[in-house]
Amino acid sequence: MRTLLTLGLLASLLACSDNSSTDTPAEAFDVLLHGGNLYNGDDALPVVGDVGIRGQRIVALGGDLSAHPAEMVLDVTGLDVTPGFIDIHSHAVGSDLNDDLYRWPDAENLIRQGVTTVIGGPDGSSPLPITDTFAAVEAVHPAVNFGTFVGHGSIRELIVGEQDRPATEEEMELMREQVRLAMDEGAFGLSSGLIYAPGRFADTEEVIELAKEAAPYGGIYISHMREEGLAVLDSVAETIRIGEEGGLPTQITHHKIVGAPMWGSSVETLAMVDAAIERGVDVSIDQYPYTASATSLTILFPGWSLDGGRGALLARMEDSVQRQQLKAEIVHNIEVDRGGNDPANVVIATCPHDDTLNGRNLSEILRMQERTVNKENAAELLMELVAAGNCGAVFHAINEDDVRNIMRHPRTMVSSDGGVMGPTERMPHPRNYGTFARAIGHYARDEGVIPLHTAIYKVSKLPADRISLSDRGRLEVGAVADIAVLDLNEVIDTATFDNPHQYAKGAHHVFVGGEAVLLNEEMTDARPGVILRATDYH
Repeated sequence: MRTLLTLGLLASLLACSDNSSTDTPAEAFDVLLHGGNLYNGDDALPVVGDVGIRGQRIVALGGDLSAHPAEMVLDVTGLDVTPGFIDIHSHAVGSDLNDDLYRWPDAENLIRQGVTTVIGGPDGSSPLPITDTFAAVEAVHPAVNFGTFVGHGSIRELIVGEQDRPATEEEMELMREQVRLAMDEGAFGLSSGLIYAPGRFADTEEVIELAKEAAPYGGIYISHMREEGLAVLDSVAETIRIGEEGGLPTQITHHKIVGAPMWGSSVETLAMVDAAIERGVDVSIDQYPYTASATSLTILFPGWSLDGGRGALLARMEDSVQRQQLKAEIVHNIEVDRGGNDPANVVIATCPHDDTLNGRNLSEILRMQERTVNKENAAELLMELVAAGNCGAVFHAINEDDVRNIMRHPRTMVSSDGGVMGPTERMPHPRNYGTFARAIGHYARDEGVIPLHTAIYKVSKLPADRISLSDRGRLEVGAVADIAVLDLNEVIDTATFDNPHQYAKGAHHVFVGGEAVLLNEEMTDARPGVILRATDYH
């Protein structure tokens, strides 16, 4: 059950603007949102009141601002007014399939959830230099705001290449320069993907040294850890250590526990986070609320096989001895890691060289090919698919109890690990369409895992504050008018694994920088998103 407080009980939280007691004409608004339940972004109950917007900013909050003339007045009585949501782990730019902001600049899959800002460059992967990306994004005039991290893996590939070897001191200095350059250009911190090549070829000390370069800029370190399965505890310890020794806030991104042997380990990982916080390390978490992950099929390949890049991998698969070793290790990963101990748990999301496989799991494909369904043949099939050009897949190997446990942690915020997309022949993870609506509608409202006001905090002010976006993620006078007007009784994700291209429900109006991009549940032509640079906030 939701609880509303009267404005008087929390008047100190809002800057009231009420000229009813003076003869001075009330200042005009561009937009007046009248009578909504206002969630200011804090982990606090809503209050009933009005919001006045002029230009790009919120200029007034009060109990009744109807004395002010406004070009647009929206009666939002009974609806819920929240800060626009911030996706701190987004693949909005950089998709190999160009399924991103460049193709879908209206970002309808995000806008219909209330998302107004996306932060790219996750998992150690970002375009370099980031200024070129900023220019390219600006050129398409997106509906959402865009900022980015700089990727450790991208820097390592540029300077060291795809080889599994330590960087030389000369290469280290060149990588340090790349981090400093990106931070000067406005990156919000350093991301890593230590489970992916070439980031996985770096030792902990290398990442610490590069994290130190982001620290003086107020940046954070955000990591797709080395392992989220059998070695998840070691990986959490490494992520904490990098932040502690690098001298900057550290974040476990899309935190999850992969593979049945480790299910339940979130109790231990969260205890490690709490212990680190207790001794003064600034640790946080983000999460998408699903029991499946999504990435390339090579996530099931051992690291040694990826040394040297795709050409070297193909050569190893041609060598009979190495192929057998590779097959055995893939079988092991199917059993204990993202394979969920069943080839049917690996579902092809997109296969550019054969789109008839999209939406089919490995067991189905083996049956189609009249091959016996077992883990050994699934491993062979995986090698064949990668050799033919590789595919993306959804991996069902996460436990619901861990999802809920991680969500409850006070330092956990919501992120999609998804991108910007529209209906295609692909079968992507439903997180692209439903992450934020699912966290709020399913987990908070329907399941009561966290209170509704806590869910709003986890999608707005918590991620905003994490990267020092001091004028976003909140309803405050002077804040940028990135605002979502929702019916929290109706908000829900509709995208499923079998039918992922379905928009979330429950959003009535969405404003980005004071301009309506969703109005009366219909997309407008406005695309007012801007580039966000960390250098503007430090």
